[in-house]
Amino acid sequence: MEFVLIAIAILVVALIAGIGLLVGRGRRTTRLDSDAAAGTTLTRPRPTEVAPPVHTGSTAVDPATLDQPPVDLPPAEPEPGLVFETPPPSAGRLVRLRSRLARSQSSLGRGLLTVLSREKLTEDDWEEVEETLLAADIGVAATTQIVQRLRTQSLVLATASGTDLQSLLVRELTAVLGPDLDRTLHTDRHDGRPAVVLVVGVNGAGKTTTVGKIARVLVGDGKSVVLGAADTFRAAAADQLETWGERVGVLTVRGREGGDPASVAFEAVRTGIEAEVDTVLVDTAGRLHTKSGLMDELGKVKRVVEKHGPVDEVLLVLDATTGQNGVVQARVFTEAVHVTGVVLTKLDGTAKGGIVVSVQRELGIPVKLIGLGEGPDDLAPFEPEAFAEAIVG
Repeated sequence: MEFVLIAIAILVVALIAGIGLLVGRGRRTTRLDSDAAAGTTLTRPRPTEVAPPVHTGSTAVDPATLDQPPVDLPPAEPEPGLVFETPPPSAGRLVRLRSRLARSQSSLGRGLLTVLSREKLTEDDWEEVEETLLAADIGVAATTQIVQRLRTQSLVLATASGTDLQSLLVRELTAVLGPDLDRTLHTDRHDGRPAVVLVVGVNGAGKTTTVGKIARVLVGDGKSVVLGAADTFRAAAADQLETWGERVGVLTVRGREGGDPASVAFEAVRTGIEAEVDTVLVDTAGRLHTKSGLMDELGKVKRVVEKHGPVDEVLLVLDATTGQNGVVQARVFTEAVHVTGVVLTKLDGTAKGGIVVSVQRELGIPVKLIGLGEGPDDLAPFEPEAFAEAIVG
């Protein structure tokens, strides 16, 4: 009898150790017993194979590979020469990516500098300034503010050097970009549980890719992360998110195609709590903002997740190329859930960066992150002054 009890105790200890290994360092995909009927799976990442010597610095990723389905995961300890990618930290990213932003926005800065450097500004010149700002989707209210402030300094403009003129424009653009808004990304573990971040947005805005990039930002900053693939209506979305997670050693919780998104989000948060990670990122389905039923479902996901505790961030992903339509989208989403911040994507090939101003002024929601390219590390914290400097060139 004593032998049997000892054997049972060993078995229990082994089981607990196995679960700890799966969550802490896992190497495989397994089905969560508590949600087996719903088809939820817990996916552990596979390290990337590199040639010796091992290099753990930032490595380039081909975005085209991110749509490929995940491969079978090795069941054992990592083999020699296998490591996860180590993304660069978020600090200084916008400065490093400034040249890319400057290239895409140069028409705005160049146009403004050309007009304002004229010896005597006529009404036609001021109309040209207004048209340039409106074309960049700065918005009517912000454009009016900028033009009025520049007109009061028109005497200074007549004698300003090129450097002085650039500094003046940077100052005025920074003022309308909301430099005092709180852009803190609440992703730190608190009160004995992880921070929970929901990412929402319409189809095509780059939402799932953004979730993967945010995970890289957090890992680069030294945080532990769990991903929740709650976009169960597109199998490719879950596969894509899982692949992002595999590259940086991040755990992914996913469900079967067509399953209940709320249950996947719930399990992701529960897994993050049990694993004692810093942040749980939940990708939601690409909602058509004109469909009230889908927006109601988004609200349901948030309510179910909140059974574990408050949601710390709801980030709305907007495509910068949509211009003022993005403001309409943002307004509808804020009616469904309390959006705490905006992630503005696709700023690398557009002159529509003024949407930053429009969203913030009309909705009072700060832009917290901006995407400046298709590379895996092209997502950066939004910094108003650096952004204005890049626009002016």
